[in-house]
Amino acid sequence: MDAKVVWSSGLTFTGTVPSGFDVPLGAHPSVGGDNDGFRPMELIALGVAGCTAMDVISILQKKRQQVSAFEVSISAQQSPEHPKVFTRMDIQYEIHGLNIDPKAVERAIELSETKYCPAQAMFNQILPIEFGYTITEV
Repeated sequence: MDAKVVWSSGLTFTGTVPSGFDVPLGAHPSVGGDNDGFRPMELIALGVAGCTAMDVISILQKKRQQVSAFEVSISAQQSPEHPKVFTRMDIQYEIHGLNIDPKAVERAIELSETKYCPAQAMFNQILPIEFGYTITEV
């Protein structure tokens, strides 16, 4: 996989990837940025959330679960000292739908964690990841 960032000014960059999408990158004013784009560490957390979300919803659809809304939230704790690496992640899945089987949800999460999501596989090697889910019947 290739990725590139191109500097605009100050701490403002545009990230590009082979799929053709651009991502604005920026920094907080406290470190000299203009608050005009995603922080790189935000994108890493977002990548993990997106990776597992795509796996889980795909598996739930294959299991014919009647999902009407779905979201994944990540809370990633960072070290207070530089380089401020992630030290722990909590991934929460929120599923809304009709007659959602908890066992199907648990299996989908497990398969994402252990088989399909490369982002989780990388982070599982270096930090603890906790999982949780809620099902709301609608």
